[in-house]
Amino acid sequence: MIQPYYQNRELSWIAFNSRVLEEAESEQVPLLEQLNFSAIYQSNLDEFVQVRIGTMLDRMKETPKAKDSRSGMTPKQQLKAMLGEISALLPRKDRAYFETMKKLESYGIQHVTFSDATPEEKEFLELYFKREVKPLLSPIVIEKRQPFPFLRNKEIYVAVHLASKNGVKLGVIPAGSRTDRVIRLDKTGRFILLEDIILHFAPQAFKNYKVLDSALIRITRSGAIRFDGSAADEETDFRDIVEDLIRKRKKREPVRLQMNSMLDEDAMAYLLKKLKLSRKQLFLEETPLDLSFVYKISDLITDPERASELKYPVQKPQNRPDISARESMMSQIADHDLLLSYPYESMSPFLRLLNEASLDPDVISIKITLYRLASHSQVIEALCQAAENGKEVLVLVELRARFDEEHNIRCADRLVDAGCTVIYGPHNMKVHSKLLLITRKSGGTIQNFTQIGTGNYNEKTSRLYTDLSLMTANPEIAEDARHVFDALSTDSLVEDTKQLLVAPLCLKSRILAMLDEEIIHAKNGETAYFGAKINSISDRDIMDKLSEASQAGVRIELVVRGICCLKPGIPGYTDNIRIVSIVGRYLEHSRIYIAGIGERSRIYISSADFMTRNTVHRVEVAAPILDPALKVRILSFMTLFQCDNQKARLGQPDGSFCRTAALPLTSLMVNAQEAQYLQAEEAAKDSRLPKNTQKNIQKKTPKRTKSGNQSKN
Repeated sequence: MIQPYYQNRELSWIAFNSRVLEEAESEQVPLLEQLNFSAIYQSNLDEFVQVRIGTMLDRMKETPKAKDSRSGMTPKQQLKAMLGEISALLPRKDRAYFETMKKLESYGIQHVTFSDATPEEKEFLELYFKREVKPLLSPIVIEKRQPFPFLRNKEIYVAVHLASKNGVKLGVIPAGSRTDRVIRLDKTGRFILLEDIILHFAPQAFKNYKVLDSALIRITRSGAIRFDGSAADEETDFRDIVEDLIRKRKKREPVRLQMNSMLDEDAMAYLLKKLKLSRKQLFLEETPLDLSFVYKISDLITDPERASELKYPVQKPQNRPDISARESMMSQIADHDLLLSYPYESMSPFLRLLNEASLDPDVISIKITLYRLASHSQVIEALCQAAENGKEVLVLVELRARFDEEHNIRCADRLVDAGCTVIYGPHNMKVHSKLLLITRKSGGTIQNFTQIGTGNYNEKTSRLYTDLSLMTANPEIAEDARHVFDALSTDSLVEDTKQLLVAPLCLKSRILAMLDEEIIHAKNGETAYFGAKINSISDRDIMDKLSEASQAGVRIELVVRGICCLKPGIPGYTDNIRIVSIVGRYLEHSRIYIAGIGERSRIYISSADFMTRNTVHRVEVAAPILDPALKVRILSFMTLFQCDNQKARLGQPDGSFCRTAALPLTSLMVNAQEAQYLQAEEAAKDSRLPKNTQKNIQKKTPKRTKSGNQSKN
């Protein structure tokens, strides 16, 4: 049954990406960071078009009458709405880019087109084209007797309309970055893009033809590939199946065409027909069709001081004050649980733990699940070293991590070569958990050390994404972790646990049970509470239970970065639900669940969002926070998220998010991300002082009153 508090998943994601675009438009964001947000917006959209538009087109063919369970829309209706929303955001994206570039001119940075170039620059560009570019070009003429060329996914081409007496004739030139894409025009920051040079000189590639007009084009191909578990059998190598799917994805049909200008009507009709695209799948864009080059613009600024004005201030991950650099990580974890908060705190203690385990002669085994990894992964190197040192190393490598499949296959090969045992997990679901189990035997005593995280074992993203990492020697948690690895090794599922919540069989049911308990407390007239920080929410069972809890009087606070299919503030349904979405300098990625208040509160960190794909179709793990001091830390984080009045947007009953006066009022300007970094920095400073002069760190976090307003500490 469709409820009034449901929101369509696809439209909710587009609304999230518009919040990313807001950062590209914000005057409070440094100029080069504004450009970065424009590029992030486009990169996000590229993946959305590949996966979600591609999926919706498949559904139109396979189940055209099926209706979305949250909005009642058919695939055709959803596709129309999706394309319409994407098109509506184009002017904002174009305007944000050009307004930022205009402001950057005072810093010497200027994006030049060929027509804007000075006579001297044009002379240089003509010579540059002849010497550096033209020898590398491969122009193609397309006519009736020639097959339409294969255009690579997300690559830029120059399309040229050629005069012809026998129908439409097109020329195509690949304009990919075979040489530097950003061409510097002088010793300042004036630059032109390679594709603009090729576009201008394209007629020279077709000297025997009259060129009528030309344009830059970029196509996006469907990335919607599905792994059919039934295809995996004893005779089929799972890796071969994944590699075959990767090859198929590269050749899937186009789902979008981007252009910087229109060709004439006949040429446009011909191009769309050959690509099998409708007019609604054509997007005319004024900005460069691929904005990834903006990450290199800072290289054009010669004055470091001026460049620093255009970026966020450097924030170096800090060292935890309760972690000694001189003492063994395992001995410290045996003493008390440790919690790392990325990117505010360094990932180094975790890497130290892994390296220490690889070298310790008493460590018997290391077991870990891997989903996404850095290009030159220290994690992989530590695991290989452990195997080469004779330890039992079991590694679950998820080959189906979308768009990271090829990298993960290479990592799996490296691990196998080093002597690790590599497994791929259940054939019918992804393993998305972030779980490590180290077993050590010394003097007849067995010790286990477990690490559970909310994010990937990736050194790069640990500096860009907010995540939590728990390291514990709790024996019950270790026993549950062992059951998880045993299940993964035998193509089975964990059915029961003592401490961990493990999807798909014992995570969602436990969350629903926690909500049921809060409902009982509320009905008994007691204060009841449920809070969660997640990337996305779309699971109808959880949304329905949250609505039930709201109606019973449970106070519910959610922090949802991306997809939010739950509308707050619907009278009679979600009155007691408050949702904020934070989009800022770092990508909010940590997942936290909280049920109850005071002594009966239960707190978990998790790899799972409240989406059906996580709760039903993946192996996920949530770990309890049992240490009282760590519980206080996480509760302080949640308070900051709810108090943020700089980067938070408040969910509205219509499903939108906006900055409004309804956000918590406080005399303090609260940016949750900045506050967490300052806390980490202060803690690190205090830890370096002599013990007799160390200060007690006071967390300057606004506290909510019972009414929900803010007050100073």
